[in-house]
Amino acid sequence: MRGSNRSYVPWACFTVWGNMKLFPKLALVVILSCLVSPPVWAKRGVKEAVVKIYTVYNRYDYDEPWKMLRQNRRSGSGCIIIGRRILTNAHVVGDQAFIQTKRAGEAKKYTAKVEIVGHECDLAILRVNEDSFFSGVEPVAIGGLAEVRDKVAVYGFSEGGDELCITEGVVSRVEHRKYTHSGAYLLTCQIDAAINPGSSGGPVIKDDKIVGVAFQAGSGENIGYMVPAPIINHFLEDIKDGTYDGIPGLGISWQEMENPDLRLKFGMIERQTGVLVNKVYPDSPARGILKSGDIILSIDGENVENDGTIEFREGERTFSGYLVQKKYINDVVNLEILRENNCMNIEIRLTTPMNSGQLVPSERYDVAPTYYILGGLVFEPLTLNFLRTWKKWYLNAPSDLLNYYFRGEPTDERREIVVLVKVLADEINVGYHEWKNTVISYVNGKKISTMKDLVSASEEHEGSYHIIVDERGYKIVLDKKKVDENSQSILKKYRISSDRSKDLERL
Repeated sequence: MRGSNRSYVPWACFTVWGNMKLFPKLALVVILSCLVSPPVWAKRGVKEAVVKIYTVYNRYDYDEPWKMLRQNRRSGSGCIIIGRRILTNAHVVGDQAFIQTKRAGEAKKYTAKVEIVGHECDLAILRVNEDSFFSGVEPVAIGGLAEVRDKVAVYGFSEGGDELCITEGVVSRVEHRKYTHSGAYLLTCQIDAAINPGSSGGPVIKDDKIVGVAFQAGSGENIGYMVPAPIINHFLEDIKDGTYDGIPGLGISWQEMENPDLRLKFGMIERQTGVLVNKVYPDSPARGILKSGDIILSIDGENVENDGTIEFREGERTFSGYLVQKKYINDVVNLEILRENNCMNIEIRLTTPMNSGQLVPSERYDVAPTYYILGGLVFEPLTLNFLRTWKKWYLNAPSDLLNYYFRGEPTDERREIVVLVKVLADEINVGYHEWKNTVISYVNGKKISTMKDLVSASEEHEGSYHIIVDERGYKIVLDKKKVDENSQSILKKYRISSDRSKDLERL
């Protein structure tokens, strides 16, 4: 019965039942075996370990980054695992202010705390400090990577009710996919079981073990995705020391080499396959080791194909970066590369998380926005959070800002995109009140690469005027003495407690 964890009697049993007079003993054995053998992907005791999570959250207003938006609520699911911990999605508890949880089939809610969160892989651990919450619960173990065509059961609390919902499905695909919550490109499993709002964070069960955590719906009907067991196990191993370091990355851009002329140009012989390194980003652990024009032939002895994939299981391929993502921060990866027609082996210590080298960060959670106010001019680094202040941001946000988000790459000269968000109108900034959403290139003659550069260029300046230049060459000129005399009154007028975010207070 769909949505049930009870045993069932297949049609074969009824066929035998009709012939009991001829084979009475055989019929009895077959019927009993059907009754006591539930589907291998469903566990009768799992529901006691599944919980509903109630989150009250509050996000920052990136249009006015010193303020919070209104309080809101969401719900999700989770599962009790070893160590009296609750495993769930990061997006279920992101920007949380207060969390409660309750077990399936029970009424009492318990206060829960976020112990650790990995937004990158969309996983989090919650703690409940009351012993009674765990009474009679057997924690569910983590299994291995599911196989295509494996039957699984998704446990969760879909929105619209407080009762546990169980849907069954089949693993239809194992591949890399972009995680909606973080923008990270990580291993996923696609399943043909519905994952509805509220089900996120719920366990996906096979053979009495968690093989995934339901985390996002697909574009078609009854298509869902789960964070697979290898990502879960990586997260749990990473946090054993009490901190989440993240999933490492090489910090490079590369391209496929399926074109035969491209391969010939770079000196590849017919039996060689690989990908071409185009850029090594400023914060990359490969900086000074890899070069533009290098060809990565293999990673830890696994051949990289011309389409950028590796064989991770017999007959199954996925993104070659998976071999790096399986490692931990400060691990070493071995690469075989082709450089100027010479093969060589190199080692890279993986010191930075993936996506850390993005010019425009993906959405941020649980942290306050960075901002700085100078003479009523409000500056922020460009982030996805800021772009999302527009409705249908991908259509309506300024095209130059969208271009930086979708196509921008960090360089030594520009690590962030610093934006003049708005001007808080005052007598000292008359004539500039309509300036907004403008990318800044120079402040007081200094090239601006980060927000810290902007603060330093402003506060270390000894001239009579502050001169701010945008990327089109347009200039804002403010009298430095007037700025110093009127800054506090502007802040008071707009009820702003500080001219900068806490992360800039150390400067």
